[in-house]
Amino acid sequence: MGCNRSVPDRRSERVIKAAILIQKWYRATMARIEMRRRYSLSIFRSIEYADEQDQLQLSKFFSFMLDHYTNLDSVSPISTSPTDPQVVGECLRITEFEEKIDVPDSYYGPRLSFPLTVGDANALIHAFRNKQRLHPHYVLQLLCETRRVLKLMPNITHLSTSYSKDITICGDLHGNLDDLLLIFYKNGVPSEQNRYVFNGDYVDRGKNSLEILIILFAFFLIYPNNISLNRGNHEDYLMNLRYGFTKEVSNKYKEHSTQILYLLQDVFSWLPLATIIDNKVLILHGGISDTTNLDFLKALERNKFVVFFLKLKSLLQPPKSVGGRHNQKEGISTTGLSKHTASKHDAGKTQHDSSLSSTEPSGSNLPAGPTQEEWKQILDVLWSDPRSQNGCKPNKSRGAGCYFGPDVTAKIFQRYNLKILIRSHEFKREGYDISHGGKVITIFSASNYYEEGSNRGAYIKLDPELIPRFVQFQSSNHTRRLNILERVGTIESSALKSLQELIYAHRSELISAFAQYDLNGTGCISVPDWAAAMESVLQLELPWRMLRPRLAQMNPDGQVDFMSCFYDLKMDQPIKEAQPALVETLCRYRKDLEIIFNIINKDNSGLISLEEFSQTWRLFTSHLGIDVQDDSFDKLVLSIDHNKDGHIDFNEFLEAFHFVHRVEEKANS
Repeated sequence: MGCNRSVPDRRSERVIKAAILIQKWYRATMARIEMRRRYSLSIFRSIEYADEQDQLQLSKFFSFMLDHYTNLDSVSPISTSPTDPQVVGECLRITEFEEKIDVPDSYYGPRLSFPLTVGDANALIHAFRNKQRLHPHYVLQLLCETRRVLKLMPNITHLSTSYSKDITICGDLHGNLDDLLLIFYKNGVPSEQNRYVFNGDYVDRGKNSLEILIILFAFFLIYPNNISLNRGNHEDYLMNLRYGFTKEVSNKYKEHSTQILYLLQDVFSWLPLATIIDNKVLILHGGISDTTNLDFLKALERNKFVVFFLKLKSLLQPPKSVGGRHNQKEGISTTGLSKHTASKHDAGKTQHDSSLSSTEPSGSNLPAGPTQEEWKQILDVLWSDPRSQNGCKPNKSRGAGCYFGPDVTAKIFQRYNLKILIRSHEFKREGYDISHGGKVITIFSASNYYEEGSNRGAYIKLDPELIPRFVQFQSSNHTRRLNILERVGTIESSALKSLQELIYAHRSELISAFAQYDLNGTGCISVPDWAAAMESVLQLELPWRMLRPRLAQMNPDGQVDFMSCFYDLKMDQPIKEAQPALVETLCRYRKDLEIIFNIINKDNSGLISLEEFSQTWRLFTSHLGIDVQDDSFDKLVLSIDHNKDGHIDFNEFLEAFHFVHRVEEKANS
């Protein structure tokens, strides 16, 4: 007999080798796909946090704008005598709304009557699922009634599992109505036996923030002891101006949007700050710090952070000291304003100062403003994030709140005899995350947050044993039809587009940074130098070397052609009067300009006078130290006033300068 192996043995060996090769190929392919997914999500998250930093860095300027443009005598519809502080703070009675806003017979949407019933709530769900809109008459009624009930609630609400089998905790929804409806489909609507805690950030980013609020407020009015609505960091006036909720309400309820928006900010100010279940589980939106004091939070007046001295306020505005109330002491100058605008500001300032002098002494009818300690306590619970390292340090990624470590969690658990901290506020790919040895749980209920297929949403079922069970979901049917490569490709493409737009908006700064490494003027630099220049300007903490093939081209010598960063993008510039430097500035500060316009645009007409726009622009650029020639901006503004009536459509102005991706341009040609 020979010693050679049989033919079946050799075939088995080849099959095994083939299987090993296929397995290696599959693992390598999946690793590359996972790498692409991770850096795409890192891009989205870094840009999101950088945007929040910009918002907070400009909070002083926005505070100035709020102080001079949002006196309640111009924005509040809920006062028949705006100069009377006692009247300004009160809601119109429902009967007064009924007299002011009629519901025509042609309206076929839900008709609400108070007190609400489960049938009313179900009718709202059915209407919104079918893209119907609730009449403003009922929206205002609902908000007034919600405000009335919220005022009776404590800063920290308490729930008990002894009254129901489970309590469901939901995280950020961010205007995604499909996620809320899917949660109700899978888990049932709120009831006495089906209790819910919603942990803030109901609004912004998504298209149906108002519908989510209306549904949740309706169920809250029906079951006030069985549904808890915590406040998030996006339930805030300035955040809403920047991230879309203000624009959503203005577009949906043009005639009554001012009334609705003002009333909403008042409602937001009365949302509880936290919920505690069975005295063991603390639920709040952001997190804690080493100075968080639950007893202090229980005792403060949570609503004073929105309306103070007849002006709309934001949590992003730190309290002013007695000696620092005036805008000159805040580093904002009004010397660049026109006589008309400056006189209006001076009049408002004089009235504001006189109100201070006449009301600040003892016996004043106006409440005292928030203290620094009150402001910090609330900011920490709404903005903070956990981290794996011990200690507590400022949250530089977001620009507000802090990073808190396991030792900070252990300290507050020991002090208040807690078992679990449930928070939201932070994107999680699987919809939830567990940290600090199982003591801190992050729950995020907005699926497809950055892009279709970018993440799942989740909610928590908490049983009487306080053992959390996670339920994941994803509301998009389109995503399910795509394979994993197509899903990741969609996410990656969207992330890179956002990054390329940010790169182009910083074009001048980046070219200057590249030039410092390009001593011979070749237009090419090494990969490490290119990565260092990108990070020095954009400060996104991204893996630039890994991203280089997607952003810039290499020459045959292995050097980066740094100008190729801008090849795939251009600014659509239909107006020849716009200088390149000015276009870049308008592009970079587009969101900030939109906030300023929304503050000024009290009547929601979409129009702004040329004089007011030019003077506000000068004030804005002066505050930021931007060197832009005034005459070039004036020429640009005049060119957009097509009918020469002294006003421009601000939205059209912004749309005149938008990015065009060359790949898309070729595809559409």
